Amino acid sequence: MSPVFPMLTVLTMFYYMCLRRRARTATRGEMMNSHRTIESNSRTSPLNAEVVQYAKEVVDFSSHYGSENSMSYTMWNLAGVPNVFPSSGDFTQTAVFRTYGTWWDQCPSASLPFKRTPPNFQSQDYVELTFEQQVYPTAVHVLETYHPGAVIRILACSANPYSPSPPVEVRWEILWSERPTKVNASQARQFKPCIKQINFPTNLIRLEINSSLLDYYTELDAVVLHGMKDKPVLSLKTSLIDMNDLEDDDYEEEDGCGMDNLNKKFSSTALKEGPNNGYFDKLPYELIQLILNHLTLPDLCRLAQTCKLLHQHCCDPLQYIHLNLQPYWAKLNDTSLEFLQARCTLVQWLNLSWTGNRGFISVAGFSRFLKVCGSELVRLELSCSHFLNETCLEVISEMCPDLQDLNLSSCDKLPPQAFNHIAKLCSLKRLILYRTKVEQTALLSILNFCSELQHLSLGSCVMIEDYDVIASMIGAKCKKLRTLDLWRCKNITENGLAELASGCPLLEELDLGWCPTLQSSTGCFARLARQLPNLQKLFLTANRSVCDTDIEELACNCIRLRQLDILGTRMVSPASLRKLLESCKDLSLLDVSFCSQIDNRAVLELNATFPKVFIKKSFTQ
Repeated sequence: MSPVFPMLTVLTMFYYMCLRRRARTATRGEMMNSHRTIESNSRTSPLNAEVVQYAKEVVDFSSHYGSENSMSYTMWNLAGVPNVFPSSGDFTQTAVFRTYGTWWDQCPSASLPFKRTPPNFQSQDYVELTFEQQVYPTAVHVLETYHPGAVIRILACSANPYSPSPPVEVRWEILWSERPTKVNASQARQFKPCIKQINFPTNLIRLEINSSLLDYYTELDAVVLHGMKDKPVLSLKTSLIDMNDLEDDDYEEEDGCGMDNLNKKFSSTALKEGPNNGYFDKLPYELIQLILNHLTLPDLCRLAQTCKLLHQHCCDPLQYIHLNLQPYWAKLNDTSLEFLQARCTLVQWLNLSWTGNRGFISVAGFSRFLKVCGSELVRLELSCSHFLNETCLEVISEMCPDLQDLNLSSCDKLPPQAFNHIAKLCSLKRLILYRTKVEQTALLSILNFCSELQHLSLGSCVMIEDYDVIASMIGAKCKKLRTLDLWRCKNITENGLAELASGCPLLEELDLGWCPTLQSSTGCFARLARQLPNLQKLFLTANRSVCDTDIEELACNCIRLRQLDILGTRMVSPASLRKLLESCKDLSLLDVSFCSQIDNRAVLELNATFPKVFIKKSFTQ
């Protein structure tokens, strides 16, 4: 027989495997419509007309620029018809996330990244939206009105938020995904990614965001979901598969399958034990451990099923000192935690942010895990973990005596009384309470007992009645404090700020953005500059009273300043900014958006003289 025929057979089998791989969750006649490879011609009956709908409401999100008590720059602006589109520019009626670029990774409050984070998980923020009708999605359009390009993943959920009975199973399916890419234009656009087809109807869509490549805040105006009420019947015509689609780093396949393995209990008893394990038998134990340190969690799960030797290495608790489970939020559940439990007895850094929502993780499952694995914890990330309740915080306070870093950002469903338990964590050095319902009494107790705090975030904590009392307690008890976020605290005055500055001389970062009760005429900002010479980041966003005197005091006393935001002031001139730039040689970010005395010409002149400084000047069309 000619050697051509075996080769054709191999190629045929390879092509068949490729098709099977791409259609792993589809039934016959439902080949999935990948965003870059398979193009299917859909046939729909005339009765199955396409439904086009805007988002009904925003049900969850990780952060926003706006206030909890207004609509300006909040995620809630994504609900309903467009407010701004097709206009371009900076508008308060749009949805804006809290951060952009890499500036927040370069400031003193930035946390160290987790090891073993898959390189293809790059989501930083998210927002979830519901729609009136469940449909089989055919398109998702995102109306971006300013600095587009932040959306990197779109997902659909099988659960109907408006169903009176809870679903038996909740599935998330990725409709579209791409790595962050730079979009050079800042003008409005209608983003229309080519989504794949899924085999369940949905009315819950999730956008995931990465703003690291943006020059300024991205602004979203509306989301449009196109879909069919009935399941489309697909033709069997498919185009040739793009070889690029066979890469193993595809997020939904590699990590998805890995987490499926994590949810299936496996042991070494079923593994083969041959006469030898090749060269692995000759390598020192420590060297094999070092090699395995480069694998992601799903890869460790796969490798553990190959042989007894590697099973032993992959289940060694030393491999799980840093455990980042956030990339697997869509599949992580109680079963996952149960099977990880035996391997995580030495875990020190644990990231469960975004996980456990919609019943995936129970209070009992979380508590069981921490009772076994919490004794060595020094860092615990729980941002947007809405399964948390008072019992969970009580367990944390009892099982994690050495905890130094606790992030509860946007855990807005935690009841106020739950925060009382945090006061038992006397070793805390970092505490993130952004967008939580912490109340004044609980916070005063925390500050009294957690005197080792170095980093504290109280941004958008709307339940605190008197921020002057809080600032006074911080100044009296937290002498080691280096960074403080008071973003949108509603009632701090010059008195609280004075006690804060005198009591915390080590402060390197202070966010007083959108604090309307602070007035420059009281001399509060000038005194602040004189008392805090180590400041590297100062945000005075939207304080119209900031004046030339304040800028000149910063130039004289805060020469280490790297980031300054004075958006919205009417009282600062180009001359004072020039003095600041000449004095603060390390300044890299200066936001003068909507400063009435700083026009575009002044910005261009300052840019020409100080090219290393990014001077931000937003606009409204």
